[in-house]
Amino acid sequence: MSITADLIRGHTDAIILAHLLERDSYGYEINKAILEQTEHRYELKEATLYTAFRRLEDAGYIASYWGNETVGARRKYYTLTQAGRSAFEEQQTAWKNARDMINKLMKTEEHLI
Repeated sequence: MSITADLIRGHTDAIILAHLLERDSYGYEINKAILEQTEHRYELKEATLYTAFRRLEDAGYIASYWGNETVGARRKYYTLTQAGRSAFEEQQTAWKNARDMINKLMKTEEHLI
């Protein structure tokens, strides 16, 4: 069963910020992690990923820098700023509130427990 893109689309920024909470990273690595974590059921399109990077950087939530690779192409890394940490916490709270509301409306077991 695949995950509907519509269900995740509005959470792209939060997904990227969550990944960057762990460590600095670059686009391919983030997308690979998303694929692995979702057991290959969800992948961000390259255009979506890099548009999100630009939006997050413009908002001051992430900053970018060029890596020092000695082999292969140079990579652009992204790092989470303090504002990005705060934004992630706000988005995570909003997600939990939305999840709880949907559980109530759909009368799921999570709501009944």
